[in-house]
Amino acid sequence: MNYEPKNFEHILGAEGFSDQLLKNHFTLYQGYVSNTNKLAEILNGFIKEGKFGPEYAELKRRFGWEFNGMRLHEYYFENMKKGGAELDKNSDFFKKIEEDFGEWENWQKDFKSAGAMRGIGWAVLYCDNLAKRLFNVWVNEHDTGHPAGAIPILVMDVFEHAFITDYDLKRADYIEAFFKAINWEIVAERLNNA
Repeated sequence: MNYEPKNFEHILGAEGFSDQLLKNHFTLYQGYVSNTNKLAEILNGFIKEGKFGPEYAELKRRFGWEFNGMRLHEYYFENMKKGGAELDKNSDFFKKIEEDFGEWENWQKDFKSAGAMRGIGWAVLYCDNLAKRLFNVWVNEHDTGHPAGAIPILVMDVFEHAFITDYDLKRADYIEAFFKAINWEIVAERLNNA
């Protein structure tokens, strides 16, 4: 079974994101899909042949990088919308944020600060599926730093490729543009399904 890249062209024209930046980012994402498929095929061949040596081990490790790169980009693009979406302050999502963070502004400061940290990675609002608690996490690489059993609710890419074309090194400006493009309906739906 091969993974197919999803089409996210509906976010082209989003305020704060040039079409060139988004198209480049879509191409990068498609590379993760392609490499996930290639690695799965090679690894399946190794399994059939009973080859579990160093080559298998290294490709098995690489699979997590490519697969998570694919999935995190899908979460990221899916939680964006041209023109953004209004945040419903009567929604279960908003109430849960206030319950877990004290108030909306505390969550927003924490999430934006995680995204502004020096380095490459992702800022992710997770829901601990067992405790039903929300928390923000910095994920340094695609394949490390994900809390076990937690479900991504809001994902923001803070690798330089997500903003440098439009914002140079002004990550804070990118983060503000990202917040204007968030599709809160999708974010709330993810929490409801967690």
